[in-house]
Amino acid sequence: MVDNVELGTKLSAFAAKHGFRGKGPLSVALVITDRAGREGLPLDSDRLVTPRGGQVCGLGRGPVQKVLLRHGIRRVLAKEGGRTSRGSLDNMREYVAFLNALGAQADLETVEAFWVDRVREFFAARPLRMRLDAGMGVQAIVRDLIDQASKREMEATGRWYVGTLLQHLTGALIDCCLGAGCVAHHSSSSADSVSGRKADFEVDITAVHVTSAPGESVIGRCAENLKDGMRPVLVVRGRSVRTATDLASREGIDERVDVVAIEQAVAIAVFCLGGLTTEGRKAALNRIVDCYNEIVDKVETDPSLKIRIG
Repeated sequence: MVDNVELGTKLSAFAAKHGFRGKGPLSVALVITDRAGREGLPLDSDRLVTPRGGQVCGLGRGPVQKVLLRHGIRRVLAKEGGRTSRGSLDNMREYVAFLNALGAQADLETVEAFWVDRVREFFAARPLRMRLDAGMGVQAIVRDLIDQASKREMEATGRWYVGTLLQHLTGALIDCCLGAGCVAHHSSSSADSVSGRKADFEVDITAVHVTSAPGESVIGRCAENLKDGMRPVLVVRGRSVRTATDLASREGIDERVDVVAIEQAVAIAVFCLGGLTTEGRKAALNRIVDCYNEIVDKVETDPSLKIRIG
């Protein structure tokens, strides 16, 4: 059996030499490693080519996602699973030669885990994208960001991208409009009840709560804020404003709680910070995104939460 430390070194060297970093090469590595685990080594690369000779046999979205799902990853690596990627055949032959050289004693579970970690790094290196489309309103731009986060949330088990995006975007708005340092920023995994905080953000007697899915719990915290002499503000997605308002009404506090859509909050902040000119809008959005990214750098560990403009 090849020592796992030595195996990791060899895998890293192979990945660096042959450029196994993008979704195409990573798809090839996952599918071929899986096949080696089922059929054993050595593999015959000639038998891993489709009859017409243009693609790697068995390479596609389904087989790639099946491997990733074993490791709790639902996010899609490549829509075609690397099938249409140029160079997949060459990548397959290089990788098969590498595996065959390792021999039948190589721990293929360790090999698979290595490539899965590279996939996680690939995902982590891809931030959310804010498109400054001149034909889109600010609210539409923010909705597009939320949709991206929502899609990632569906693909990554146990990750709350939307709620985290809303929390730190709200924090960025507060910093930009009221001045950096006026509120404390916390990781999205830090619960208010555990930390002793009365809300996600506290400014004087204002308690700002941020949630992507308003429920009775957050309305209950707003009611507690009122009993403590504070003014609760609830920031939600635009489509959740009605739900939040109805819940507050049932609690009898709807006229004492300000329910704000994050899309509108960002739009108003952009108008206030940049005026109504095209250049002013662009400058304001850049300022908010820069502030947001600084917050993510300070309190989160996942760089894919950051936003890239363009």
